[in-house]
Amino acid sequence: MKILFISDVESKYLWDYFDKKYFEDIDLIISCGDLKAEYLSFLVTMASIPLLYVHGNHDSDYIKNPPEGCDCIEDTIVTYNNIRILGLGGSKLYNNGDFQYSEEEMKKRIKKLKRKIIKNDGFDILVTHAGLYGFDDDKDLCHGGFLSFNELLDKYSPKYFVHGHIHLNYGRKERIREYNKTTVINAYEKYILDYDVK
Repeated sequence: MKILFISDVESKYLWDYFDKKYFEDIDLIISCGDLKAEYLSFLVTMASIPLLYVHGNHDSDYIKNPPEGCDCIEDTIVTYNNIRILGLGGSKLYNNGDFQYSEEEMKKRIKKLKRKIIKNDGFDILVTHAGLYGFDDDKDLCHGGFLSFNELLDKYSPKYFVHGHIHLNYGRKERIREYNKTTVINAYEKYILDYDVK
């Protein structure tokens, strides 16, 4: 199963030069945040593929005008083709904007998910906007990662952790890294994951 992850910058290749052939093998699109609602609505309409999303710290417009035809997976687990996907959007709190959280607030969000996680016997993919603390984040307050994400991976060891927020052009950033038993993917702009469904 192929999942197209998108985040942070609208891809001209997918939007301005849209070609449906690019999506022939794509089964699902997941946004990791900070993308225009019109972009998500365009992709879900033109590609005719389900699109799931979490919020980025610049997605305040979604409050009044959410992406049409797309499904928000904030604070829940959705199962698609037997793949359990947990969504936790937002960034670290830095100016009291929408979809910004303190470490304590993120821990509370995760705590509320405990029953759902147990009921689903864990999860396969953690989808977020922010990254891990001290692993693939930056030192400034806005782009810092959540320690509670590290703890979540330590406890449940999902196959994948996919996030945005940390632009690959911010310096020497890697697209894919390993964190214990979890593959960490930075979804900046676009990335196709070939998920082996067993």
